[in-house]
Amino acid sequence: MEQVGVSDVSILNIYNNTSGFNWEGKDPNKSILIGMLRADEGLVPALDLKMFDGRNFHANLLGDSTSVLINETLAKLIRKDGHVVGSILNYGEENYTIAGVVKNFVYNNVYADPDPMLFIPLIRESGLLNIRTKAGIDLPQAIQQIEKIIVKNNPGFPFDYKFLDETFNSKFQAELFIQQLSSVFAIISIIISCLGLFGLAAFATEQRAKEISIRKVLGASVSGLIQMLNREFIILIGISCIIAFPIAWIFMHKWLADYAHHITISWTVFVLSGLSAIIIALLTISSQAFKAAIANPTKTLRDE
Repeated sequence: MEQVGVSDVSILNIYNNTSGFNWEGKDPNKSILIGMLRADEGLVPALDLKMFDGRNFHANLLGDSTSVLINETLAKLIRKDGHVVGSILNYGEENYTIAGVVKNFVYNNVYADPDPMLFIPLIRESGLLNIRTKAGIDLPQAIQQIEKIIVKNNPGFPFDYKFLDETFNSKFQAELFIQQLSSVFAIISIIISCLGLFGLAAFATEQRAKEISIRKVLGASVSGLIQMLNREFIILIGISCIIAFPIAWIFMHKWLADYAHHITISWTVFVLSGLSAIIIALLTISSQAFKAAIANPTKTLRDE
């Protein structure tokens, strides 16, 4: 184990139904829901959370019981520049000092910007263990070792664990389903397109059979004839790419805009897609082109 931290709930599912916090300059008529997570000093390093400003909890949580950590969203609600370390949060008769500001991380709603939240010291020995293991270790063996320690110290409780990345990925079930459907339909589309290209290539070579034979008699090479037959289809594919790529970019850009955290569409995606389409088309068309180019011209021209 590299780092261990304790929290009262999962870091990905933090209750954000707490209102009533006040601070200097807050609009008294405005109610802001804030997520609360009780945690010890080990949680921030265990989850590899980054500090925007200030410090983490001290190891002596009892001596740090009135300190809180907040995220950037809440910090910028309190003050636009987010530098609020040392400021006081009031909750009823209790006052809390902001010890540090944690950089925003994704939790709860993965599609939107993080809601305001704060960490409160966990002054108890029970909670969820958040364990970060060293990179490259034997994970099944590490789980067995962790289980032995847990069972030894908590013999009356069952050992249960979850991987944080799997829990995070489960929030994207709809996207994963769309990915699987897109892959299936993309493969079907490619197969249908290849069959169509194969049919068009066969029809085109049949229509130009006499021309190909005459060119071959006059000294045209096989490779030259294949290039001639491929050229027309490659031009059509190039035109289709010019039409399709802007439409695809607009559609994907609008779809990604629905997510607060998303990738940008690189131009290399379209370059690779265009090259893939050309290569698949060449492989499909060339079989018919090669067959026509090596055919005996006397059989085609005997009726002339």
